[in-house]
Amino acid sequence: MLSPAPALAQTATSADVAAAVAAPGRSDDAVKLDESRRPAKVLPFLGLKKGDAAADIMAGTGYYSELIARVVGPRGAVLAYEPKQFYDGQQKAVAAWDALKKREPNVTLETYPFDAFSAPAGSFDFVLLHMVYHDLYWQSDKFGIPKTDPARFLAALFRATKPGGIVGVVDHVADPNDDTRATVDRLHRIDPAVIRADFENAGFVLEAESDALRMPSDDHSKLVFDPSVRGKTDRIVYRFRKPA
Repeated sequence: MLSPAPALAQTATSADVAAAVAAPGRSDDAVKLDESRRPAKVLPFLGLKKGDAAADIMAGTGYYSELIARVVGPRGAVLAYEPKQFYDGQQKAVAAWDALKKREPNVTLETYPFDAFSAPAGSFDFVLLHMVYHDLYWQSDKFGIPKTDPARFLAALFRATKPGGIVGVVDHVADPNDDTRATVDRLHRIDPAVIRADFENAGFVLEAESDALRMPSDDHSKLVFDPSVRGKTDRIVYRFRKPA
């Protein structure tokens, strides 16, 4: 059970996050991502606070789970969610999470079916969806990803977020288009207007957006895994809030 954030909790500063980034123990693979992901700009903008009960959804191998855990500190906690399709039977992922949880005891990992996210009502002060929201429009027989309903996911997320809580969304930018699923399947990008509309329809309020990860030179017609743009894609950073 995640504990509540203390009253008048202090918002993390760039220095707080930079200290979490610089502290020893992180994997070499994570450290290599720091330059492109710029967590010391992203997390303070999103409003992460010391002591927060936080969720990192579709957390990968825990890049942000670990940093958030260091920032929220022992009075906070991080619940990392990873789809079973990306964890069960994946020895590298299991080993990475075992090591991370030993380093950061306030991180808990929960696996779930990709299309069936759920969490208890009022669980989280802070939620991060880092370069993964577009995947709710993705379907893959190869990876066992069924067609998923983004509105259903967001309804569950809205319930799980505390009144006044924050959801941060970072994602690869696609040009405006009329077929989000086809665009995601082809490019793993999403039109920011789709993100905004989906969250607002679910009841969240867009509070602010940051240009910290915008890349005007990015070619939006290229797959995000194309070597010419990988790690250098144009990314939107949105801060949504659940009304108090």
